[in-house]
Amino acid sequence: MINKKFFFKGFKSVKGIDSPAFALGASFVAIGALLKNLGFSIQESIFSTLLTYALPGSLVMAESMFIGASLLNIFLAVWLVNARLYPMTVSLMPLLMHKNQSRWKYYLSCHFIAVSAWLIMKSNYQKIEKKNRIDFWIGIGTATWSIAILSTVVGYLASDYLNKDMMIGLAIVNPVYFMCMMIGAMKNLQIITSVIFGSILGPIFYFISPEWCILFGGLVAGTVAYFVGEKDYGN
Repeated sequence: MINKKFFFKGFKSVKGIDSPAFALGASFVAIGALLKNLGFSIQESIFSTLLTYALPGSLVMAESMFIGASLLNIFLAVWLVNARLYPMTVSLMPLLMHKNQSRWKYYLSCHFIAVSAWLIMKSNYQKIEKKNRIDFWIGIGTATWSIAILSTVVGYLASDYLNKDMMIGLAIVNPVYFMCMMIGAMKNLQIITSVIFGSILGPIFYFISPEWCILFGGLVAGTVAYFVGEKDYGN
C-alpha cells in the first residue's frame, strides 16, 4: 500500500510561488485552448492530457492529428519527442528504488515522469528517507498530473479569450522555467557544458534542419557533456 503520510507530503510539495507546477499549469492552459481550436471535444482534450502528460508530446499529437497523419506516424512522432524523458527516468529511478517496496509502485510512477515533477523530486529527495521516496514521488506525480488535466480544462473553456500570442506565451513558460532552473544548477562542468553547447548548437542546426534542430542540438550537446563529465570524474 501507499504510505499516505509521504504521498500527501509529496502532493503538497508542488505548492509555492516558485514551484515548476505553476509553469506546467500555464503551459497546459495553452494546450487546452489549442486542442479546442483544432476541433477536439473537451472529453478528447482531457483524455489526451490524461494519457500523454507531456507538453511537447501533446503538441505533436494534436498537430499530427490535425493534418491527418496515420496512427503509426503519430505514435512514432510522440515517441521520438518524448525520448527526452528516458534520461530523466534513468537518473531518477535509482534514487527511488528500495527492496521493501512493491514493484507495481514503480510501474505506476513511470507515467509521472515529466520535467516539472522531475525537478520537484530532484530538489527534495535528500529530505526523504529512501524507503519512502517512491510514495513521495507518487504524490508529486499525482499533483502535477492533476494540475495538467485541470489546466487543460481551463484553457479549453477560456480559449475564446486567448489570442495566438497569449497561447504561445503560455506554452513556452514551462521550457523557459526549466532552462532557468538548469542555469541556476550550473555548478558542475557537465551541466555547464550541456547548457552552453545546447544553446549554441540549437540555432546552428536550425539552419541545417529546422524540424530536427532541437533533437540534434540536444543529442550532440548531451553527448559532449557526458564525455566531459566522465573525463572530469576520472581526474
